[in-house]
Amino acid sequence: MINPLTFAIVAVAMAATPFAAQAEPKPLPAGVMRVPVIFSGGHDTVGVDHGRPVVLIAAALGVKDEIFREAFSHVHPAGPGSGGPTDAEARQNKTALLNALGKYGITNERLDEVSNFYRYPPGPGGVWKNQAATANALVKSGAVIGYEIIDGGYGYTIPPTVSVPGSKGAIARVELSFGKDMAHNGAVSAITLPQDQGK
Repeated sequence: MINPLTFAIVAVAMAATPFAAQAEPKPLPAGVMRVPVIFSGGHDTVGVDHGRPVVLIAAALGVKDEIFREAFSHVHPAGPGSGGPTDAEARQNKTALLNALGKYGITNERLDEVSNFYRYPPGPGGVWKNQAATANALVKSGAVIGYEIIDGGYGYTIPPTVSVPGSKGAIARVELSFGKDMAHNGAVSAITLPQDQGK
């Protein structure tokens, strides 16, 4: 975790230094106010993955995306409207995955845990388990001069879009972090301003 920085230090290096998540809001200089930001999107997948959040699954398993894609190429998913794979098909698919991933130390139990966590819920329009990030924009005289992350959330596959109510044209660069801990996998880890903003 990035150590919290004082506002004075961040104000000097605002364009390059991300805010760390803060347990307690820090006092702000006069004229600066916090405005909750709105995150949108962030759950797109690569076309070749056919809707699977491979970047999250691979990170949770501790392998590269390409390794999981290669392993999954040996799986034969059930077709649309089939009601899912038969028991025999499910066993064959599991065996194929474990044959490819077992050499990386991935067990049957861990594969089940990760697969179940990132499974789509029944019905149209759903998405895998995720939690939206929360953050504040630091606004002075109507302009955004920085951001502070409250909770990075989890389950993002690409950086979400940030908008700040009442501040048109606010620009933010969002970075994500990935890892084996699914409660923090695909979390917003930093929000920074471009070089020419926030001055």
